[in-house]
Amino acid sequence: MIKKKIVEALIAERIAELDNGLFVVELNISATNVIAVEIDKHEGSVSVSDCMSVSRNVEHNLDREEQDFEITVSSAGLDKPFRVLPQYLKNIGRDVKVKMEDGSKLEGTLIEANENQFVIENSRKEKIEGKKKKEVIVEKHTFKYNEIKETKIVISFK
Repeated sequence: MIKKKIVEALIAERIAELDNGLFVVELNISATNVIAVEIDKHEGSVSVSDCMSVSRNVEHNLDREEQDFEITVSSAGLDKPFRVLPQYLKNIGRDVKVKMEDGSKLEGTLIEANENQFVIENSRKEKIEGKKKKEVIVEKHTFKYNEIKETKIVISFK
């Protein structure tokens, strides 16, 4: 079986060479040597040439005579939940949906993230006693990563 550390080193080497903000979201190697790599970019989106470059660096530096393998390098999709801190940092200012462990959901704007927690802000209109118009109430919600099931970008076609 192909060692994960070797593949990680080859990916890191190419990402450093490209120096365009790429980072690894996920790396899996199956028992049958199927290597699946997901990458993202700190700013902008991942190009096909980024995926090809990372794939080729791994492919050309592993010996197929020694062990046969298959490799797939793709970008982290918009429909997939965040899995690493750089994804949270990249998406500050965007609307996200957070699903908690108990199944409840909350939507809002991601305003802050660090290695321990992240913060979303949402607003709602509420009737205040003694006032004629509803007022906008802004709330901030702080989540620890182990308290949530997933965080996804809200895809909007407005």
